[in-house]
Amino acid sequence: MLDERARTLLKTLVEHYIADGQPVGSRALSKFSGLDLSPATIRNVMADLEEAGFVASPHTSAGRIPTARGYRLFVDRLLTMQPLEARQLGQMEEALQGLPANQVIASASQLLSSLSHFAGVVITPRRASNRIRQIEFLSLAEKRILLIIVTSDGDVQNRILSTEKAYSPSELVSAANYLNQNYAGLDFEQIRQRLSQEIQRLRDDIKPLMALALDAGDAAMAESATPYVISGEKNLLDVEELSSNMKRLRELFDLFEQRSSLIRLLDVSSHAEGVQIFIGGESGIASLDECSVIAAPYSVDGQVVGSLGVIGPTRMAYERMIPIVDITARLLSSALSGKPL
Repeated sequence: MLDERARTLLKTLVEHYIADGQPVGSRALSKFSGLDLSPATIRNVMADLEEAGFVASPHTSAGRIPTARGYRLFVDRLLTMQPLEARQLGQMEEALQGLPANQVIASASQLLSSLSHFAGVVITPRRASNRIRQIEFLSLAEKRILLIIVTSDGDVQNRILSTEKAYSPSELVSAANYLNQNYAGLDFEQIRQRLSQEIQRLRDDIKPLMALALDAGDAAMAESATPYVISGEKNLLDVEELSSNMKRLRELFDLFEQRSSLIRLLDVSSHAEGVQIFIGGESGIASLDECSVIAAPYSVDGQVVGSLGVIGPTRMAYERMIPIVDITARLLSSALSGKPL
């Protein structure tokens, strides 16, 4: 537990560091904290804060910077929130109203990016069903086949299959008819289970095609089940703390491309109420150790369907970012539900 003096100095240090990115020394703390303390007293308090893990001393300076633990205490206990101006709120609302669902989600991602100057991401609504309405095979070349999957909600997925043998058009029609007649209305996992029991009934030359179709169908449905829209990744190239470590920056962009870890992280926020903040190592993802993620769930007609957030450096203006994420989530919920905020 920190006393009032230590909390005030930590709050001043974090705010000052966020504002200019330079280690904060005793003189600046004395000037901006409003406390009537001697430089020696301030140095003693800073030493205590450093020993407790709230601040650190870079080798190049006598000043100190906040650690992830210091940011966490600041966000949880010391933050003075900065509400959005009415004009900015109106512009945000205008950007997300009256658009089709797929466009409003992309616009929300772009809005988060433009307002934060970091990366904005939106996990799109989970599909209610991945049950199959129809499957077709179309020959592209001698050993290349286009698999066309139509789900019960009208989504169409295409995958290219590379086969070891060439299939005639009649064989492809026959295989598609067999799947459609026997397995329409099931998802791919159910089809796989049923086929494993009935595989002996299939002709030997059709079995490899069915196996390829199931694997490709599984991959297509998994990819479409929880995709996300991300905007402004290139903004992170302009963040000095991130761009100075190219290895970590490459890992961060790999994270954006691979999706799964980031989706799992943001999915946590969809099961919580309000804004969630992951600072540095709290995310459990190594490539985000120098980043913070601010995320919030959004809903359609009161049912949570996804989440959105901002990804940036730990040195970010939390007092601005938190309201931006919160309001964007509320506006997206309103736009998708067709109801005013």
